[in-house]
Formats: sequence, C-alpha cells, structure tokens
Amino acid sequence: METLTPTPRTTLKRRPKRGSYERAAVHAILDEGLVCHVGFALGTQPFVMPMAYVRDGEHIYLHGSPANRTLRALVEGGDTCINVMLVDALVISRSASHHSMNFRSVTVFGRAREVTDLAEKEAALRALIEHVVPGRWSGTRAPNPDELRHTLVVRIPIEEASAKMRTGGPVDDEADYALPVWAGEIPLRLVPGDPIDDPRLSPGTPVPAHVKEYRGPATKGGQPWSPASES
Repeated sequence: METLTPTPRTTLKRRPKRGSYERAAVHAILDEGLVCHVGFALGTQPFVMPMAYVRDGEHIYLHGSPANRTLRALVEGGDTCINVMLVDALVISRSASHHSMNFRSVTVFGRAREVTDLAEKEAALRALIEHVVPGRWSGTRAPNPDELRHTLVVRIPIEEASAKMRTGGPVDDEADYALPVWAGEIPLRLVPGDPIDDPRLSPGTPVPAHVKEYRGPATKGGQPWSPASES
C-alpha cells in the first residue's frame, strides 16, 4: 500500500502506534469530513479558521471570496497546516483521569497555490458540491464565467501529511477494574434530519432524491478505512 514519507513536521511523537502514513488512511478520513481547520500566520499573529473543503486526487481544495483573508494569506506564499478530525465515540473510564475519545484525524502541511484556470476552478467547485451533497451538481445551476472569475480557489498538495486515530474501550489502572463504576463507549454519529423547504420555493417543486436520501458526504473509496483497535 502506498505511503507518504514522514517528515519532521508529520512524524508522530506522542503514541506513534496510533498513527498512519498510508495514503488510503489519509484519503478516507479527509473524504468523510465536511469541515477542516486551516492554520496560517499574518506577521506574528497565528489564526485558525474553519472552512469547507474537498479532496480531489492528491490535493485539498478551498474556496471563497477574493477578499477572504485566509485564502489571501495562503496564496501569498505562507505555509499552512490543515487539520480534519472526526469524533467517533466518547470513551468513559472508571477514573476521571482516563476518560478519552475515539477519533480519526489528518494533519496536512504545505503551501497553497491559486487556481486560475477556469476549467480546473469549475471542476474543484463541482467536486466540493458533490462531496458535501452527492448528486447535487446536476440538480442546480452551474456557476457562470463571471461567478468563476469572482471566486478564489486554492489547492494544497497532500504530500506532507499523517493520520492519527484512537479506537477501542477505556484503559484503566488495573486496581480500578474492580470498582462498581460504569465504563465503556458512547458512540457518536452525524445524522441528517428531514429537509426543510425554502419559503420561496416555487410551488410544486419536489424534493429531489439526493436531498431526501442524503446520508452524508461522498467518501469516494467505498467502506471507511479503520485501523486495528488500539488503546
């Protein structure tokens, strides 16, 4: 299986057994998420901003207004750090000190490049729409050339990245296993609710299947990747 080469920035130091440099692991986590956190610096001031994103091939794409401060900082040459985290369960232990969470996360380091080609820009926006709501692109009006020109799209290569995750139940001190205290996991998942019509919806407009049957972002790779259970 193809792996990314660890770098000083991506080498996991705390609990390295929970980490992975497999591209399949990195891709699967990125494909399941909807929001990434983008870190950057303006002068000496650090910022972290949440943004919608999509992985398309070996790049992450972000978009926004040409006046967007985050995107402008990225295309002006600064390094960025992007993180995506999925929380799968709350891990409840017998002692307060050993409570934890089961999670899957990816951290990507790199430099963003502005996408100026209109065809690539439209393809990136299509990939984003299809990632967030599979099937939506064909059910809506595509952006026109003027809208494309007034949208800033950047791409970040997935070359310096690592994944980290925790699975399994609580790990308590041996003496605490005899305590009459409940311990275990509380699974968490994102569940879509029923669609709500726009008040200005044209009369008689049906709810399309890709909305009625929405289950979450498109993962591209079939079944989600998961590691062996680790404490």
